[in-house]
Amino acid sequence: MAPRNDAKDGANGSDDPKAELGYATLATLRIGVKAMVEKDGVKRKAEILSMQTRKGRPTFYVHYEEFNKRLDEWVSAERLDLSLEVEWPAPDKSEAKSKQKTAQSKAQQVSKTDSKAQPSRSHKRPRSVTVTRDTSEAPVDFSAKSSRRPSQTGGKENRDPTVTVATEDIGGTPQPEDESTFDLVDMQEASIAAKAAPQHAPYSREEEIEKLRTGGSMTQNQTEISRVRNLERIQMGRYEIEPWYFSPYPAEFTDCDLVYICEFCLCYFGGSTQFIRHRKKCTLLHPPGNEIYRDENVSFFEIDGRRQRTWCRNLCLLSKLFLDHKTLYYDVDPFLFYCMTVRSEHGHHLVGYFSKEKECAEGYNVACILTLPQHQRKGYGKLLIQFSYELSKIENKLGSPEKPLSDLGLLGYRAYWQEVIVDLLVEREADGAPMISVEDLGQALAMTTNDVLHTLQNLNMLRYNNKNHVIVLTDAAIAQRERQKEKERVKGKRIIEADRMSGWRPPVFAASARTWNW
Repeated sequence: MAPRNDAKDGANGSDDPKAELGYATLATLRIGVKAMVEKDGVKRKAEILSMQTRKGRPTFYVHYEEFNKRLDEWVSAERLDLSLEVEWPAPDKSEAKSKQKTAQSKAQQVSKTDSKAQPSRSHKRPRSVTVTRDTSEAPVDFSAKSSRRPSQTGGKENRDPTVTVATEDIGGTPQPEDESTFDLVDMQEASIAAKAAPQHAPYSREEEIEKLRTGGSMTQNQTEISRVRNLERIQMGRYEIEPWYFSPYPAEFTDCDLVYICEFCLCYFGGSTQFIRHRKKCTLLHPPGNEIYRDENVSFFEIDGRRQRTWCRNLCLLSKLFLDHKTLYYDVDPFLFYCMTVRSEHGHHLVGYFSKEKECAEGYNVACILTLPQHQRKGYGKLLIQFSYELSKIENKLGSPEKPLSDLGLLGYRAYWQEVIVDLLVEREADGAPMISVEDLGQALAMTTNDVLHTLQNLNMLRYNNKNHVIVLTDAAIAQRERQKEKERVKGKRIIEADRMSGWRPPVFAASARTWNW
């Protein structure tokens, strides 16, 4: 049945296209259609982001409305309820306008051709004159228009945010190789070759998603990168994990049911045979860097992106599976990676990491931070955040994470800021210390003034009196902190017991009570 338009335009004079409702079949479904999909026994509205034939059966990659993108998944045709009406994608206004302009240009070209073909009726001797032609009446070269190159003029005002920016194509995902093969000469030659290569026109939405799914390129449109997840499951150590977002692994891994990742060198394999052979040869038992901190269970390693390019690139590929807004680049040289591991008799197992720029003009102490999903909700995230601020204290700088933060990162930082600020104020009040200012509070915790003010405002602990900001330690903030401590104690006992039953050695100290011995 053809789609019908139930929207009534004209009431408010809006020209925005409205969605159309109608019935569909498997043959008429296309990208952008919203249909009812069964999830956990409940039918929910979901948008089709991609379509693919797997093992001879059509499958659809869907995004459930009002759900986080990490719950996007591939579903079979049986889970789609086509007995109900579906919502067809609204026509794009930009495409309609471009078609209209193209038709007008063709009409102008035809009219000029007819005027030139008419014979001149004047019998006067023609004179040599210079004719000035209006630029708007010039004939349109459609082949040149379709492949025109972007403006070379710099500045944000010359960039169209709706158009994909063509960048250098540097050969897909890097494979493990000898670190000595990278030098400045190769980088310069690659840069010259990339500049000499012809630039392509912006990709359409369908081409974009198809190239992301099959090509695994890091240089496509960032707005489409994480729309279609390309890996089904990964196995890392003793854990089998379902990725959340897209990560540009090689294209052949798209059809693999399970991708094996070595938890020490982070190399990736599509088959169990290759992975078993690699594990027999791999001798790495910890991240390839300097161990800068150690306690009974946890260690921190500092890895230079310049010295360990392959390992750091593999780490970025792995983290992109669980970070939606992470931007991937091949150049990891300007970054330092601080990896947290938990020790066992088999080696150092990666728990999480954060990266920071070696020289950051904005003063950020964290560029990217992640706790792997198998180790989340155990306090490791707060330990990573606290370690980044301890480094800022050693550098005598005020640190702040790079903005914008991810959804989970924002929750983690807000919780950490509230805890350390309330704990410090309670400690000062117990010692009878005088009132502290916002600037002094930031200096004591190595936090920027904006982060301190934002946290105090959220806790309703900032007052304005006599033209000055006054910090007020409220009873509600103290009670909330006590409840949080009790919750952490109960949760910590459960985690330790569960890990002991499984043979895993958990950390024995809480993140908030850990002391740093340098």
